Amino acid sequence: MSTISVEVVYRGIFQKTLAHRITRGIVLAARKEGKTGIAFGRYGDSPQRNGIPAKDYAVIADNDEDLQISMSRYEPTEVEVTICLDDTLCKGVESWAWYGVQPINKLLKKEGVLIVTSSQAPDTLLKDIHQKGVEYNLAIVPGSASFSGLWVYKDDHTDVRILGAMVSTVPGSFSMRALEQAILEEWGDKLKVISAKKSGERVLVRRIPPTEGNTAPIREFTLPKYWEMQEGLVVSGLPKGETYDGEKGYRSGRSEVFKKYTTRTMRPVINFSTCTKCTLCWLQCPDSCFDVTPDGYYEANMEACCGCGVCEAVCPVDKCITMVNEEAFEDNGTQWTAWKQDKEGYLKWLDEKITHVPKRSHGFHHVGQYQEEMAEMTDLHGTAELTNDPEPSPGA
Repeated sequence: MSTISVEVVYRGIFQKTLAHRITRGIVLAARKEGKTGIAFGRYGDSPQRNGIPAKDYAVIADNDEDLQISMSRYEPTEVEVTICLDDTLCKGVESWAWYGVQPINKLLKKEGVLIVTSSQAPDTLLKDIHQKGVEYNLAIVPGSASFSGLWVYKDDHTDVRILGAMVSTVPGSFSMRALEQAILEEWGDKLKVISAKKSGERVLVRRIPPTEGNTAPIREFTLPKYWEMQEGLVVSGLPKGETYDGEKGYRSGRSEVFKKYTTRTMRPVINFSTCTKCTLCWLQCPDSCFDVTPDGYYEANMEACCGCGVCEAVCPVDKCITMVNEEAFEDNGTQWTAWKQDKEGYLKWLDEKITHVPKRSHGFHHVGQYQEEMAEMTDLHGTAELTNDPEPSPGA
């Protein structure tokens, strides 16, 4: 294979540094093999926004001519490798409003490799990953999503663990020896070499047939042709709000095109039985995602919610609103309707969902959090390879 194109799909801002390090590492390792390559970001994703899916690319080739032929296209329309840095992105990617929702494997070629950082099993991930229609390989790098890039960058070796997995799953990319040389030259850290090697040994690979995966329809839109556009600059406003399904209450007007749920890594679940109707979640939500139900409760619209967690923070009632890991859900259904139809059953559902309270966070917000996460990663991998301390202190 003379050219290998790689896309890295990540959470804008939160994982920007991590994505850049991975694409740069791919090119550096390829050059140690006598190949050539280039790493770049997609123009359409700049400026990036918090949590909005974004992409970086790396293209490696046997020679400059093949690389130039590949780069004559503005960005790859097909890739041999897709790297997903947050498993909640497996539900779909919506970088900007006019794209609609794209499957995480949309650009992946037949026999390509989808590499995902996740603590979930392949069968669980495939409930979210849309059917591709061709065979490909799903490779899981055990671990949670790394969100250390917003406020401060902490090196948890996710970058080299992804690169080590590429050695094992992408024939013709680069060798472990070349990767080792690149790591030592770029980062000068022997522990990162160990992490890369062990990740290559431990990556979980499963062959995915054409018929396996999520069968839900893809939300797509037909873009206007240039001859259909109106004269002058027209910015259409959002529709006015309306009553809740023709009853009392109020439902905000929202864009029919742009849905914010692909931004979300966690979502609120609401205990309507303890809600005091104080209005704070409705008033403070920065995206106006709360609707007023006919009986005066406040329900988060799961297509409009971006998962910021403000509602949980302002709610005065303990555990009335709880932010739960997005991976625990398979749809964007209405919680209030489920509660009205079967309150006892809903409360059982709620009790189960709040066991999935996410440990993830965007950046580090308390002293010692990095050490706590490293301890968890050490337990997951069965080794102390992920810390720069040769012997982690007790309780680190």
